[in-house]
Amino acid sequence: MTDNRAPRKRTHTDHNTHQERKEERRERKQAKSARAAEKRAAERAESQRERERVLEEARAERERKRQAVVEQLEEAGVSMPVYADGESAFGAPEVKIDLKAELERLKALRRATFVRRCYTLISVIISALLQAYTIQAFVNPANLLSSGFTGLAILIERITGLFGVHFSTSLGMIALNIPVALICWRSISRRFVIFSMLQVFLSSTFLRVLHFEPILDNLMLQVIFGGFLYGFAIAVALRAGASTAGTDFISLMVSNKTGKSIWGLVFAGNCCVLCVFGALFGWEAAAYSIIFQFISTKAIEMFHHYYERVTLQIITQRPDQILASYNVVHKHGSSVMEVTGGRSHKRYWLINTVVASFELDDIMQLIRTQDGSAVVNVMRTEDFFGNFYRPPID
Repeated sequence: MTDNRAPRKRTHTDHNTHQERKEERRERKQAKSARAAEKRAAERAESQRERERVLEEARAERERKRQAVVEQLEEAGVSMPVYADGESAFGAPEVKIDLKAELERLKALRRATFVRRCYTLISVIISALLQAYTIQAFVNPANLLSSGFTGLAILIERITGLFGVHFSTSLGMIALNIPVALICWRSISRRFVIFSMLQVFLSSTFLRVLHFEPILDNLMLQVIFGGFLYGFAIAVALRAGASTAGTDFISLMVSNKTGKSIWGLVFAGNCCVLCVFGALFGWEAAAYSIIFQFISTKAIEMFHHYYERVTLQIITQRPDQILASYNVVHKHGSSVMEVTGGRSHKRYWLINTVVASFELDDIMQLIRTQDGSAVVNVMRTEDFFGNFYRPPID
């Protein structure tokens, strides 16, 4: 069958209803978009607040760590310069402290101190063993006399032997050095006194426990090689920050208190001991002993450079940090000037200072911890006119 009904015409009312539905859909869509935008804005605000909270906690944690580093630096005796408005003493740009680097530096300093103490202990043991060996294998067979309190102990043993009394060299070394160590305890480095007395006790023990036979029969060879080994034994202890005690204690105490050297008086005392030795046991033995002591002194000068001075030229971009640490540890003066790199045309600072040669390793370590890129030129100083601070051995 065919549907003959005519199509329904859209009325004005239907058109209005359709427009209203479209308007409603558009409003709902806009409302949904607005709610989504408000939600995103709220999430961003919450994220910003969370970020600010985390940053504030990080700043507080960084400040706590910075204070901890500063306290550790103060305990280690290193003070950093503080200037107003971020300025520095020489116009150098302010360098931010790397907390991790500073902590690592402190750990490295502690490790270096521990290693140095171990090195000193091992050197003291080697020095004591060499000294005992030289006395038994060279000094006694050749009827020689060494310098210092050890030579005085040897002389006392030989003099008491003339009267049938045996006062051994090992016992004399301890008896002579203990009173001097007690007198000098407050005047010189206590660590120096402890390690030096340890060397004396070990030498005394080795002399009593060990027995070495002479390896040379020729008297002159015994004098030459014995003098060299004896001086080398003393230099081993001196290079490690110790000594064989005795006259070293007295000379350092007088030097620290008066600023003057008494090595001339020490030499005169050794001459008096040699005169007594020559009068009792023959002048030929005393003459050989003079040669022995001269060679031992030259050997000490060859391996230990306490009295030599060097000039340091330090080129750095961190002059404040280097000088702050340098002035705390070392008492030498210095001068600073601004220079310009010939190739890079960058601004640098040149620090000039004169130091004792045995301080060089410690100063280089100090410079490297403060500025690993610093350039250091070391020059030997032949003469120095003025007030040069002679640091005590530590």
